[in-house]
Amino acid sequence: MKSAVETLNPTRVRLTVEVPFEELKPSLDAAYKKINQQISIPGFRKGKVPARVIDQRVGRGAVLEEAVNDALPKLYQDAVNEGELNPLGQPEVDITELKDGELLAFTAEVDIRPELEIPDYSGIEVTVDAVEVTDEDIDGALDQLRERFATVSVVERAAAEGDVVKLDLEARVDGELLEDGVAKGVDYTVGSGRLLDGIDEAVTGLEAGGETTFTSELKGGTAAGSEAEVSVSVETVSARELPELDDEFAQLASEFDTLEELREDSRKRLAQQKKYEQATAAQEKVLEQLLELVEVPIPEKLLKDEVETRKHNLVNHQLGQLGMDLDAYLKMQEKTAEEFDAELQEQAEKGIRTQFVLDEIAKREKLNVSQEELTEHLLRRAQSSNMSPDQFAKAVVEGGQVPMLVGEVSRGKALATVVESVKVVDTNGDAVDLDDEDETAETVEATETVQAADEATGTTETAEGQDAPAKDGEDTKANG
Repeated sequence: MKSAVETLNPTRVRLTVEVPFEELKPSLDAAYKKINQQISIPGFRKGKVPARVIDQRVGRGAVLEEAVNDALPKLYQDAVNEGELNPLGQPEVDITELKDGELLAFTAEVDIRPELEIPDYSGIEVTVDAVEVTDEDIDGALDQLRERFATVSVVERAAAEGDVVKLDLEARVDGELLEDGVAKGVDYTVGSGRLLDGIDEAVTGLEAGGETTFTSELKGGTAAGSEAEVSVSVETVSARELPELDDEFAQLASEFDTLEELREDSRKRLAQQKKYEQATAAQEKVLEQLLELVEVPIPEKLLKDEVETRKHNLVNHQLGQLGMDLDAYLKMQEKTAEEFDAELQEQAEKGIRTQFVLDEIAKREKLNVSQEELTEHLLRRAQSSNMSPDQFAKAVVEGGQVPMLVGEVSRGKALATVVESVKVVDTNGDAVDLDDEDETAETVEATETVQAADEATGTTETAEGQDAPAKDGEDTKANG
């Protein structure tokens, strides 16, 4: 076999391959064997029809077609290996010549990973918020803890902010009651703003048995995005009572004996949380500056597929679960279709560039992923997906997604490597030390930063090294 590589642009090549006919013998033998099992010819036992008879009855062209389809994937992969290419996705294959007994020739155009020049990034400098825990922060954390231990009791008075009301709701659009517009016995905290716009104002001042109507834009359901007239009736009004903030509460809500000990523990926890947020912000800012330093050509087809995948996931999965279509979503976001498409394109480009750049750094730094790191990442991904580790691992293996997880960890380690070599200061001008945690936690944090960026942009793992399909994605038509 002879092959040559022609560079069409920085992200696409054309392979030209010539194969002497004798190299097709294994595939020809396999073709005859397969056809033998599919045909019945009088006078011959099934599977024992001679090749010359198959040529006469079925046609030599059909045999050649089957043989070429069988041989193409390996021939293509051999040419890829010989050219030392990193293909993305499936190629477009064209049979240019097929001479029975002499030669098979074909071309294969395929997108490839661009060769990137990674400049010295040690001069990157980013500024992040200083880690400061105020008394107000601690008070807020303790108030949230008190909310968890609040008691609720029915009262005979009008509803006010902070009360819990039990509501019946009916939504009508153009006077018609919606099939999914009825809700009974809904518990709602007045002032939380978590149900419908305008409901807080509507129920404030109503006593048990009180009714009113208000207008609101529906956020979900069959009429998402429509203005609806909502009827609301109050069944009960309940007041929330928070426990006193004292030593007794500290003993009830924690393992501590005194309020002062609980406050000190809250201070430490808040400091850890802000340290984590600081590290995440540093990684995000370093990644932004890193991407600005590197010229990254993007394959057109890969970008197009990325945009289509992200749009499909949004419309058919995320919005579908909310009972909302794209038009309602755009109306809610106050965006035009053109603005949405432009934003989608920009986000997809950023996601692809992030993958390419971090993959290149991981390759140059020879960053390997250990089983421990992969397991830790799998456990965290399972938790974020609300699945058990066993369920998530099974889904990953069955879906062939293990390389995707390895890639996420590898890119996380690459980003962590970059962050370690740049300058990070806080708003006080002090240097930020991001190395005070163990290496595994640091790697996982960086992995989550990259994963979050990918999820925000809809980026999926780029497909590499796939088998070649037949010509134009269909069966190869060979004439003998």
